[in-house]
Amino acid sequence: MENKDIFQQKNELRRKIRKLKQELSDEGRKEKSDRIFAAIREHPVFQRASVVMMYWSLPDEVQTHKYVELFSKSKKILLPVVKDDELELREFRGREFMQSDNSLGIGEPDGEPFLNMDEIDMIIVPGVAFDRNNNRMGRGKAYYDRLLKNVKAYKIGVCFDFQFLDEIPCDENDVKMDKVLRA
Repeated sequence: MENKDIFQQKNELRRKIRKLKQELSDEGRKEKSDRIFAAIREHPVFQRASVVMMYWSLPDEVQTHKYVELFSKSKKILLPVVKDDELELREFRGREFMQSDNSLGIGEPDGEPFLNMDEIDMIIVPGVAFDRNNNRMGRGKAYYDRLLKNVKAYKIGVCFDFQFLDEIPCDENDVKMDKVLRA
């Protein structure tokens, strides 16, 4: 895809995906999320991992809440917190330590920042769209791209089937995934 139009192409694709997400029922979203996380649990990198970065899902994303809670019983689970234009990581310690008083309405853990990025074994990454070359397109703020470019952990993108395309617009700032799981 041509670089000059990437910004416009990404915004058009975001609009299309947003419409498709609205058509997915709550039950469909739950069932697909469960299938994705069943595959994650079987993944050898996850099985060996001690520290996993996840995300606290928004209503239209692959649902993570019950898996964050479940996995935190046997692994250190990190969640992102938006700080200015960057993502800071904090350990999930339970729902009672979550807050969503940020401008984006995203649940975030309280506590101290997690700083040792080399300890992270796996990152489970949301996205608006992914492609067969493991490219990822996010919501447009580049929070994840800025964080992921500095982390060597194994990166798994997660999405619904309609978010997985043959090719998506991308540029040199977009960080590729090691694997994309979809349902």
